[in-house]
Amino acid sequence: MKVIASSIRKGNIIEREDGHLCVVLSAESFFPGKGTPTTQIDMRRLADGVKVTDRFKTTEQVERAFVEDKEYDYLYADGDGLHFMNNENYEQIQVSDDVIGDQKQWLQEGMKVILSIFNDRAVAIQLPARVTLEIVETEPVTKGQTASSSYKPAKMSNGARVMVPPHVAAGTRIVIQTEDGSYVERAKD
Repeated sequence: MKVIASSIRKGNIIEREDGHLCVVLSAESFFPGKGTPTTQIDMRRLADGVKVTDRFKTTEQVERAFVEDKEYDYLYADGDGLHFMNNENYEQIQVSDDVIGDQKQWLQEGMKVILSIFNDRAVAIQLPARVTLEIVETEPVTKGQTASSSYKPAKMSNGARVMVPPHVAAGTRIVIQTEDGSYVERAKD
C-alpha cells in the first residue's frame, strides 16, 4: 500500500526499493525556508538488523507493508529452524533463527508468542514480557550478604546466564525479564 512519506510513523513496517522490509525507528519531517520539504526515516532491516536511513520528499510515495500479527504456540527447534503452531487452525509455521535472534534462549515449549506475518512468512516475534526458569548452577549462599549488595552469575535450566541476588540458591525458580534477561523476583509457584 503506497502512502506519502510524511505520514510514516515509528513502528510502521515499510518495503524499500531494494525489496528489504524495515521497521521504522523514527521519522522526522524538515521544512526549510527555501527548497523542498523532506522526511528522514531511520529504520532497521528485519532480515539482518542493520540500521538504514532514507530521505524522501514529503509528498513522495513510500510502500507500506501490510503485516499481520497472529498468536502462535512454540513447539520445538530443529536444524531447519523453530516451529510454531496456530491454535485456531492448527497450521504450523517454520521460522528461521535469524528472525528470532537472541530471544531464542527464552522460548519454552507451549509458550504463546505473537508472530508478525508478511507474505506468509514470519518477519518478527514478540515474546511474553516475563519467563519463569529454574537455577541449575550458582555460587553458594553466603551468610550476612544482603539482597542490595552485588549480583552473582547463575546458569538457568535452558542454559542462559543471568545475574541474580546473592541470597538466591541453585534449585530456586525465578522470574526473568525477556527483553533484557534481568532478574525480576523469585517465582511464586
